[in-house]
Amino acid sequence: MDPVDFQLGNKNLWSCLVRLLSKDPEWLNAKMKFFLPNTDLDSRNETLDPEQRVILQLNKLHVQGSATWQSFIHCVCMQLEVPLELEVLLLSTFGCDDGFTSQLGGEGKSLPESQLHQGLKRPHQSCGSSPRRKQCRKQQLELAKKYLQLLRTSAQQRYGSRIPGSGQPHAFHQVYVPPILRRATASLDTQEGAIMGDLKVEDGTDVSISDLFNTRVNKGPRVTVLLGKSGMGKTTLAHRLCQKWAEGHLDYFQALFLFEFRQLNLITRFLTPSQLLFDLYLSPELDPDAVFQYLEKNADQVLLIFDGLDEALQPTGPDGPGSVLTLFSRLCHGTLLPGCRVMATSRPGKLPACLPAEAAMVYMLGFDGPRVEEYVNHFFSTQPSREGALAELQTNGRLRSLCAVPALCQVACLCLHHLLPDHAPGQSVALLPTMTQLYMQMVLALSPRGHLPTTSLLDLGELALRGLETGKVIFYAKDIAPPLIAFGATHSLLTSFCVRTGPGHQQTGYAFTHVSLQEFLAALHLMASPKVDKDTLTQHVTLHSRWVQRTKARLNLSDHLPTFLAGLASCTCRPFLSHLAQGNEDCINTKQAAVVQVLKKLATRKLTGPKVVELCHCVNETQEPELASLTAQSLPYQLPFHNFPLTCTDLATLTNILEHREAPIHLDFDGCPLEPHCPEALVGCGQIENLSFKSRKCGDAFAEALSRSLPTMGRLQMLGLAGSKITARGISHLVKALPLCPQLEEVSFRDNQLSDQVVLNIVEVLPHLPRLRKLDLSGNSICVSTLLCLARVAVTCPTIRMLQARKADLIFLLSPPTETTAELQRAPDLQKSDGQRKGAQSRSLTLRLQKCQLQVHDAETLIALLQEGPHLEEVDLSGNQLEDEGCRLMAEAASQLHIARKLDLSDNGLSLAGVHCVLRAVSACWTLAELRISLQHKTVVFMFAQEPQEQEGPQERAAFLDSLTLQMHSELPLSSRRMRLTHCGLQAKHLEQLCKALGGSCHLGHLHLDFSGNALGDEGATRLAQLLPGLGALQSLNLSENGLSLDAVLGLARCFSTLQWLFHLDISFESQHILLRGDKTGRDIWATGSSPDFPAGAEFLGFRRRCIPRSLRLSECPLEPPSLSHLCATLKECPGPLELQLSCEFLSDQSLKTLLDCLPRLPQLSLLQLSQTGLSPKSPFLLANTLSLCPRVKKVDLRSLHHATLHFRSNEEQEGVCCGLSANLLGDSGLRCLLECLPQVPISGLLDLSHNSVSQESALYLVETLPSCPRVREASVNLGSEQSFRIHFSKEDQARKTLRLSECSFRPEHVSRLATGLSQSLQLTELTLTQCCLDQEQLAILLSLVGRPAGLFILRVQEQWTDRAGILSLLEVCAQASGSVTEISISKTQQQLCVQLEFPRREENPEAVALRLAHCDLGTHHSLLVGQLMETCARLQQLSLSQVNLCEDNDASSLLLQNLLLSLSELKTFRLTSSCVNTRGLAHLASGLGHCHHLEELDLSNNQFDEEGIKALMRALEGKWMLKRLDLGHLLLNSSALTLLTHGLSHMTRLQSLRLNRNSIGDVGCCHLSEALRAATSLEELDLSHNQIGDAGVQHLATILPGLPELRKIDLSVNSISPAGGMQLAESLVLCRHLQELMLGCNALGDPTALGLARELPQHLRVLHLPFSHLGPGGALSLTQALDGSPHLEEISLAENNLAGGVLRFCKELPLLRQIDLVSCKIDNQTIKLLTSSFTRCPALEVILLSWNLLGDEAAAELAQVLPQMGRLKRVDLEKNQITAIGAWLLAGGLAQGSSIQVIRLWNNPIPCDMAQRLKSQEPRLDFAFFDNQPQAPWGT
Repeated sequence: MDPVDFQLGNKNLWSCLVRLLSKDPEWLNAKMKFFLPNTDLDSRNETLDPEQRVILQLNKLHVQGSATWQSFIHCVCMQLEVPLELEVLLLSTFGCDDGFTSQLGGEGKSLPESQLHQGLKRPHQSCGSSPRRKQCRKQQLELAKKYLQLLRTSAQQRYGSRIPGSGQPHAFHQVYVPPILRRATASLDTQEGAIMGDLKVEDGTDVSISDLFNTRVNKGPRVTVLLGKSGMGKTTLAHRLCQKWAEGHLDYFQALFLFEFRQLNLITRFLTPSQLLFDLYLSPELDPDAVFQYLEKNADQVLLIFDGLDEALQPTGPDGPGSVLTLFSRLCHGTLLPGCRVMATSRPGKLPACLPAEAAMVYMLGFDGPRVEEYVNHFFSTQPSREGALAELQTNGRLRSLCAVPALCQVACLCLHHLLPDHAPGQSVALLPTMTQLYMQMVLALSPRGHLPTTSLLDLGELALRGLETGKVIFYAKDIAPPLIAFGATHSLLTSFCVRTGPGHQQTGYAFTHVSLQEFLAALHLMASPKVDKDTLTQHVTLHSRWVQRTKARLNLSDHLPTFLAGLASCTCRPFLSHLAQGNEDCINTKQAAVVQVLKKLATRKLTGPKVVELCHCVNETQEPELASLTAQSLPYQLPFHNFPLTCTDLATLTNILEHREAPIHLDFDGCPLEPHCPEALVGCGQIENLSFKSRKCGDAFAEALSRSLPTMGRLQMLGLAGSKITARGISHLVKALPLCPQLEEVSFRDNQLSDQVVLNIVEVLPHLPRLRKLDLSGNSICVSTLLCLARVAVTCPTIRMLQARKADLIFLLSPPTETTAELQRAPDLQKSDGQRKGAQSRSLTLRLQKCQLQVHDAETLIALLQEGPHLEEVDLSGNQLEDEGCRLMAEAASQLHIARKLDLSDNGLSLAGVHCVLRAVSACWTLAELRISLQHKTVVFMFAQEPQEQEGPQERAAFLDSLTLQMHSELPLSSRRMRLTHCGLQAKHLEQLCKALGGSCHLGHLHLDFSGNALGDEGATRLAQLLPGLGALQSLNLSENGLSLDAVLGLARCFSTLQWLFHLDISFESQHILLRGDKTGRDIWATGSSPDFPAGAEFLGFRRRCIPRSLRLSECPLEPPSLSHLCATLKECPGPLELQLSCEFLSDQSLKTLLDCLPRLPQLSLLQLSQTGLSPKSPFLLANTLSLCPRVKKVDLRSLHHATLHFRSNEEQEGVCCGLSANLLGDSGLRCLLECLPQVPISGLLDLSHNSVSQESALYLVETLPSCPRVREASVNLGSEQSFRIHFSKEDQARKTLRLSECSFRPEHVSRLATGLSQSLQLTELTLTQCCLDQEQLAILLSLVGRPAGLFILRVQEQWTDRAGILSLLEVCAQASGSVTEISISKTQQQLCVQLEFPRREENPEAVALRLAHCDLGTHHSLLVGQLMETCARLQQLSLSQVNLCEDNDASSLLLQNLLLSLSELKTFRLTSSCVNTRGLAHLASGLGHCHHLEELDLSNNQFDEEGIKALMRALEGKWMLKRLDLGHLLLNSSALTLLTHGLSHMTRLQSLRLNRNSIGDVGCCHLSEALRAATSLEELDLSHNQIGDAGVQHLATILPGLPELRKIDLSVNSISPAGGMQLAESLVLCRHLQELMLGCNALGDPTALGLARELPQHLRVLHLPFSHLGPGGALSLTQALDGSPHLEEISLAENNLAGGVLRFCKELPLLRQIDLVSCKIDNQTIKLLTSSFTRCPALEVILLSWNLLGDEAAAELAQVLPQMGRLKRVDLEKNQITAIGAWLLAGGLAQGSSIQVIRLWNNPIPCDMAQRLKSQEPRLDFAFFDNQPQAPWGT
């Protein structure tokens, strides 16, 4: 079809188009290249006429089809200056499908391939379709040469004719600056395809393009993987390699092929290597097989480049044929085209498994500063705006950091090229603050006329979004409307290329110029298109991991989409988006707010390191300060970044976010590939407190950049740079920068392979870092001489406190001068003097040089060095090569080196001969506390105690207490000298020389010797027993595991008589455990240690010497009769008292008899215990026989046939025997036999028969046996889970016995038998039956059957049914009693009914009973009950009802009580407490009480009666002139009731006790009450507490108190008495000569009242309670002085008063004081000293309450000092103080001295839980628990 035919009907239009395009041939060439990317612009066409050339090019475009032609016409109209008339004609004629088809006239839409490519001929025939022709080698070579030339020519044409777009600088396409390339070392997991371990990018070793392939060595890796993040220029570099090859630079390679996976993904059919090369790239003109054969032979000179490996789709099967990835895998592994070179580009992350493990990794790190500048220079070339662009970049760090990404650098240059001419300096950069706005300005800059069609841009964005969602990056003409293609071409937003899918199958593909541009346009569509709602938009705001996630279905192409969406949410982008949305601002605002809201939610979540970086990018793009602040504050304190790549832009973004953070942050970069200039992004980041890097990529360049950033981080405290490749040059930069960071506290240069000199250079900076605490130089190999130099630095540098070197470890620990001050401030209770402050400033050095290959001459050097240095805390030289001589030198120097704690010479080749030298060397060392030597375990450790003269001041006292903590895990005290020579192969022949060497140590302190694990044998034990007296007083001797025989072991008992210090001998024969101990226990920490305030030795706690028994514990030993005889003969000379504890698997009767026969010959024996020892059934009789054989036996305790104990009395003790037979198998029959023998057994204590499997029969037989056992005092039986059976005997006959039976489950047939036994046992006066399953009927039967000739009998019954039974039912039971009921007590809460019977029963006059019944208004049944009660209870003297309900039976109970009271002529006590009674019931009770004229005690307390009921009761008091005790507590007495009460009181002249607490009396009531009490001259007790009585009421009360001569107790607690009233009261109380108890607590009395009381306290005062009385130190001190020496004082309470600074001290003895309460009195460590000394003057003291004070460990030490001296003390309360584990341990030490204390409360003290449990296990009397009933809070709280 010729042009003439084509132009029919449109000749004029065609001519106009040709003339228009002839004016701009370059533009037409560019469009030809865009629409026909594979078409060659043949140079032969340049000779044609311009119009003919245009016609030829238009024909080529026209034959491509309607889509291409229409898109081209739209481009013409958009970009060129086309007259309006012509534009209309062009669009109407050529711009639609109809016009195109009419022009074609129905002919074909495409031409043959030969017509498409008239320039370079590229026949496309399948390489497998032509027959193989035989030809000579020469012909094959010629064909190959032609193909190779064709290949190079094609590349030259493709890369040699780049034509810039209209209006763009020439450099826009031509600029190329190579990015930073670094080789990376990483192991590749071939199974998972992931890079294993850290991706180590080498620093300082830039790789040039020519160095990517090492062609000089044939053996290197044939596969190279180029890794780089999006925008780093991977694709550009691939094309650059093709261009270089085309230009002849990569001449080693004869052929180079470039493939893109985004195109290869479209291939689904099977591919061979030849099809890949020829069908999809370039086909030979002739014989493809011959050409491929040549390429195979020369495969080592073939380079295959695959771009976008991360975009490759996975195969459908494990090794599916036809998969391009499978073909790629075989090429990489050399199974196809073996020897060829393969290069692949990919984003970092999880790579396909097809890569070989040996593949070389090269990392693209983008641009650094010089490269950015170079790119800008090339881009602007000679343009005048070049200097302006460079200046803009220099002044804006944010834009400069963005330009580190080459793609963004290009975009920035394009924007600056567009903006600079029209804006003043600085304004251009202001428009480019974020990546989003950078792209936004780029889109505007690419618009040729400055006009941006909104519809087209949004449509293009929709296309971009659709591609992202489907994983599509290549589009065809059918996917895009022609106008849209034209729009993309016009604005350089789309690029075109030829897509080949097979031979003869190719078409033009379109793609966005970069994936990031596709993401930006998609974000524009989401934000501005009305088609997208808010919910759809927010679904795309997510945080992606930095790793590439690959799926089979599609690629993940939306890495930057959330970032662009966040950027478009910025207010700055709102006008641009509104323009796109055609003014719909509300929609834009809603979407922007939705994006920000999603980011706020993400900011508060816990994110991984990669997502944190993505979030920072998003937040930074929004430019929202509030969001940035929220994000910064939500970041964790520890922010780790592990094993993912980070760019300088990432760190710059993170820094920008951290600027909005107030709190410090720790940044940890571990295994992250970082660019060398990355640290520059952290400049000025003041929020970083800890900064650490661990990566092999860090080199000198990185260190140099870091050194520039460090001085700008004002809060940086920790710097770590580990595992790098820094050399001396890089370290020099850091060493210069470190002094500029004086706030640094920790620096780490671990694992950097630093040389010796470099390490020394680093150490030189230590004096310039005043706050440094740690310097870590581990992992840097250094020699011994350098190590000694470092030791000299440690000695001379005043801030170093520790140098630790062990193999590769090398650590300095320092103590800044301010540390001591801070520590002193943490101990405010310790007062400091100037001398103490000076002492605190002195330092102690710890030196640990372990496994450093030190030899003898090094030890000499080290000793000379250390002698000039400071005091040493610890010296550890273990694992070296000192041998005997070096160890001797160190031991001799130990006393001169002033080592405070430890010298470790383990594993230094010490021999047995050297051990003697070491012992002699340390004999004169006074500070040695322990020496541990074990040649078998290669252990040689010296432990030292601090010298006394060094323990001065509070700091040292605290250190002394700290040292005690270290001893808590030791068996023996650190202050004693211990010599442990274990597992050294010692034999008997070594002992004499050894004892000589030890002789000097025996006089320096309490010596503990440990010879365990040696080979002494019997000979050695005998020899040692002879040598021991010469060693002086030892504390312990351990001879375990020395191969001793039984005779030798038993022979050690002779040492009791030869060694005065020996008190305990513990022997476990089978396990060969043998320990000889003195009288000190493991917790006696005060043996020889001393401190300035604590005297040395036993005087430290003032412990009195006691008669400590000696003990022999023999276990795991065959105890045969000869051995026992030998043992007893040996013990015969042993001084006493002696405790013998034996344990063996089984003790025969003969052995037991032999042992018991020897007892009379051991007068010093105080205890014989057989524990965990099997005994025969006959053994109880043998043991019982000892009661007659050995008169000294006072108690036999046989708990089971495995545990028996015999207690012996001393000569001074009175006779009396206790026997324990618990936990045996006696049963009912055995127990009966035993009970039958009781009268003949000489027992005067306790007989324990618990846990013997007995039943009710035994309990009943016990009742029946009691009459024959006159000496039984008390018996108790519990047949429930407790299973107890105990009988208490006295020495003489008892007239009154008590029996308690619990959970006996009596059946009806047992009741009569029980009653019979009770009737016969006349001495049994009290029986308690608890939960014995007696119901109401059985109890009535029991009461009716029990009968005695005379006397009293009390029966208490506790059953659950008593709580449910009514008063009538319980009284009905009492009415069945056979005796006279004298007392009835009912308590519902205690579920108890108590009845006292008197025998014989006195019969009432029937006529009198009948007369009283006639007046009862009751039913028939109740009348009968009253009649029975009147007969049974005629002599009732006491009726007590507690927690009863008299309202539940229609007042029947109250009526019955009324009538009963009317008949009780002898009733003296009536109690009704805590009960429920209505008004009618109270009226009945009042009526009954009104006739009880002999009533002496009335208790109506704790009830809630109504006003009328109270008045009725008060009226009943009329005429009660015999009343002695009246308790109306908790009754609400109003004025009328109080008037009635006072009227009644005025006649009670015999009243002795009046309790009116909590009655709301007030001042007025107190005045009336005072007047009424004037007649109560016999009053002994007056309780008016909790009544709101003030000074006025107290004034009236004070006037009458002197008129109450018998007053012994007065309680006015919790009222409103002020100091004025208190002083009046004090003056009055002085006249109460018999006053014994005074309780005035919780009144604001103040010191004046205390001073008034102190002037003259009552002589007989026993109790003084003044808690929470507003007393100060002065008032408390005056009271203390007044009470000093009081002979009757039993209890004093000054709780909740401020005694701070006051010293409570008793100088005289208080013989009866039982309890002192000083809770919450602000007592501190200083006050407690004199107070504890006062405790020793209170011999009867039982309870000390010191909780809620300020007591610390020193107070605990003071208390521990006096505990053993207080024989009756039972409880010490130290809750809520400041006692630590040390203080608790001190208290445990005090308890161990024989104290009788039952508990020391330590709840809520600063003691760790694990330590509390450990202390509790060692001393159960220490209680750290929180009581169920919480301790009372201070009254004032």
